[in-house]
Amino acid sequence: MALHDDTADGRPLPVLGSLHWQPALDVPELLADPVRAALRDPAVSAGLGPVGVAAIDADLADTAAFCAAYDVPAAASANCVLVAGKREGQERWAAAIVLATTRADVNGVLRRRLDVRKISFAPMEAAVARSGMEYGGITPIGLPTDWPILVDAAVAAAGPVVIGSGIRGSKLVIDGADLARLPQAELIEGLARPVG
Repeated sequence: MALHDDTADGRPLPVLGSLHWQPALDVPELLADPVRAALRDPAVSAGLGPVGVAAIDADLADTAAFCAAYDVPAAASANCVLVAGKREGQERWAAAIVLATTRADVNGVLRRRLDVRKISFAPMEAAVARSGMEYGGITPIGLPTDWPILVDAAVAAAGPVVIGSGIRGSKLVIDGADLARLPQAELIEGLARPVG
C-alpha cells in the first residue's frame, strides 16, 4: 500500500493495487449520484478520512476479476452485501460490509440483528432500484439512511480497502475503520466467516 499526498486537506490518500487513485470528489463522474451526494454531505463526510476513486473496466467489477486484474489483495477488498427480511409485515433492509476473503453470516448474525425470521440476499432488481446504484458497484456510502450498515470488525481492522463506487466503472479506496464511522454504521464482531 502506498500513500499519495494530494487531498485537499493534506491528509494522504490511500492507494492499493495498480490503479490510478484520485480524490473521489475531484472526479464526480466516477461516482453514482447517491455516493456523490453522500460524500458532499457534512453529516457523512465529517467522519471519513480521504476517499479515493479509480476508473476500472466495468467488465472487471466483480471481486475476483477485479482483484486479479488490478493487483488488489482479496483481503483488501470489501464487499457490500444487501439483505432483506420481514417482521410483522414490515420489510427490513440492511447492508453487510465484509472482506472478500469472508462470507457474511446471513442466517445467523444478520438475521438476529434485523430481528426477522427469514432473511435473504436482496433481489438484484430491488437492490438496484432501492440503492440507486449499479449491481456490482453497490457500496455503503450513499445507501438509504434508514438502512443499518453492518460492518464486520475485520473490515475496520484491515486498513485501506477497496469498495464499490455505485457504478461498475470505478472503485473507491477508504480506510476500513472509516466505514464504521458512517452515520448508520454498526461495528459487529463475527459478522463474517472465512471462506473455505
